[in-house]
Amino acid sequence: MKQPESPTAPPLFRNDINGLRALAVSAVVLFHFGIGGLQGGFSGVDVFFVLSGFLMSSIIVEGLQQGRFSILSFYWARARRIWPALIVVCAGVLVAGWILLIPEDYEKLGRHARQSLFFLSNKTYLKESGYFDASVHSKWLLHTWSLSVEWQFYLLLPLLLTAVWKLKPNRRALLAAHGLLFAASFVTCLLMARTQSNEAFYLLQSRAWELLLGGLCYLMGSSTTLPEMARRALEAGGLLLIVGAAFLLDSSMIWPGYLTLLPTLGTVLVLQARRNDAYWSTNTVIRWLGERSYSIYLWHWPLVALLHHFGDQGRMAWTGAAVALSLALGELSYRFVEQPARRRLQRWKRRWAVVSLLALVVLVGTAANLVVRSEGVPQRMPRDILTMLEKAQMETSRKKECLGAAAACVYGGPDIRLLLIGDSHATAAVSGAVKALPSREQGVFILAGPACLTVTGLQNREHPATDKDDGCVKLQAQLPGTLAGLDAKLPLVIINRASVYPLGYNHADNSEEVHPLSYKTEPHKTATPESLQEFSDAYVESVCNLARTRPVYLMRPVPELLVTVPTILARRMLRGDHSDVTLTREAYRKRHAFIWQVQDRAHEQCGVGILDPLPYLCDERQCYGSRDGKALYTDDNHLNRDGSALLAPMFAKVVGPAEQAAQTTERHPGEEAPHARLRP
Repeated sequence: MKQPESPTAPPLFRNDINGLRALAVSAVVLFHFGIGGLQGGFSGVDVFFVLSGFLMSSIIVEGLQQGRFSILSFYWARARRIWPALIVVCAGVLVAGWILLIPEDYEKLGRHARQSLFFLSNKTYLKESGYFDASVHSKWLLHTWSLSVEWQFYLLLPLLLTAVWKLKPNRRALLAAHGLLFAASFVTCLLMARTQSNEAFYLLQSRAWELLLGGLCYLMGSSTTLPEMARRALEAGGLLLIVGAAFLLDSSMIWPGYLTLLPTLGTVLVLQARRNDAYWSTNTVIRWLGERSYSIYLWHWPLVALLHHFGDQGRMAWTGAAVALSLALGELSYRFVEQPARRRLQRWKRRWAVVSLLALVVLVGTAANLVVRSEGVPQRMPRDILTMLEKAQMETSRKKECLGAAAACVYGGPDIRLLLIGDSHATAAVSGAVKALPSREQGVFILAGPACLTVTGLQNREHPATDKDDGCVKLQAQLPGTLAGLDAKLPLVIINRASVYPLGYNHADNSEEVHPLSYKTEPHKTATPESLQEFSDAYVESVCNLARTRPVYLMRPVPELLVTVPTILARRMLRGDHSDVTLTREAYRKRHAFIWQVQDRAHEQCGVGILDPLPYLCDERQCYGSRDGKALYTDDNHLNRDGSALLAPMFAKVVGPAEQAAQTTERHPGEEAPHARLRP
């Protein structure tokens, strides 16, 4: 007859741990699908971290105390637990990607699958920026970053604890080691979160404290000697912290950081209470979710990505179906992958089991690598999509030669009739300028550098003035002498991605911290009235100085589409959607109203001309990144040859017949700026 369980003996099955897994995976899944108002559901991952640390420390410490701990056996047990289901998911998304993804996206998926299988994906995603940015939904295996962090922790923890045990074989030494490492990691996390938020999110050194907190919880022992009411209070307090974090936090907060203590300490309280018979953790639904939490976690995110791929993320019917499918795939994975793999790999001889599992990892990893090396297997694609992608990337010829390193180039014939200066937007527009020239013998002179604002009196965050070898610094130093050596009658057109310098880069969802690029003495963290006035004064002064010696024109900024136009267009075409990629005129106005005002000020102060690309790229309601299945941009903000060619009539106002050249501006001083009216 089975003896009643002692309150101090470890139960065969910890219902509280299983219940916490169920809560954690529910929070994460509902958050990712946008259900239930769980804006802080991402904190479920932090609950998983504490649980993993608790369990791993318990396995290692008990093994050391009993004199039977093997580091290799520990690694093998973790591999049996994690790899089988992960292999199946990676293989599954590679098959789905073959059917659904364009080459660029499929190549990226192959890279992500490879990195996920070898537990390096956290570092890969770090290089690709933030967890909460808009592009996350094109990363089908983004959620594996947490598995990579855990695996890296699993590799190091047994080595460290074994070394401590050899020096001082007692539990107190292990507790002290956990405590020191916890403190170091927590301080690292807080420091990194302020200045390197993405690094703090993805890297082990800033996440280890959460797993070590679980280890500390184990080493400090549970509170089974406390009265039942006290244990109930501990448990209730812990659950309140976990659930409160899921509902009250959101992705705008610094994470991880101080607030991460809410779900992690909540998990510790529940573990300390150790109530193995509480209804919340023993009911059928919670037990089912907890047991399948790993497989559900693995499968849910690819389905989130799939919803976004088809644009159905806002439709409740499709969202509900995707959640149900996540649970169904979790059940199938648990029943037919996790459990059988665990049993068979444990039953087989170790050598054959290891070889078999590694063979599967290598097989799927090799397939993923082939996808990467073949650049996404473009042969899969319909010919019209490949043609569109090829034409979309047709940029200005000699771009590498003529952009940067203070290189001056002439496009067209030797008879120079127009001067262009600026940044990469000037290079992107030069094809249209050449097309506007009346004769093939005539040419366009260009001097441009990447992210290089050709304005004196301002410094550039990306091109420090102290770096004399920097291409932009050289260009600015070279510019006065170069212009002085050219005919003063030649008109000069200044073309920049102008708004980026006073305002910072334009992100689709404002997920990344934006810093203005230009400054006078000290870099600005954000745009302020003072920094904008500083920019305006320097810009107008610099432009008007140039206008003293020759005709000068300022080109309005081209629309920034916020998405990579060829990629979005190809995705739509693959789905049978032939709609154009567009941006509303209102969005353009919000982005560029300040620069229009600054350019208007220069026009009014010293008579510089204004060239407006909007009549050629926009209609009354929206601006076009593509037209009739043809991309006009190479990315989200640079025109390709087709897009630049549309601006030829605009440049013809400067270099065309004399009666056209007399039209020095497309907007007279009395007309309204874009903050009032956008139509030219």
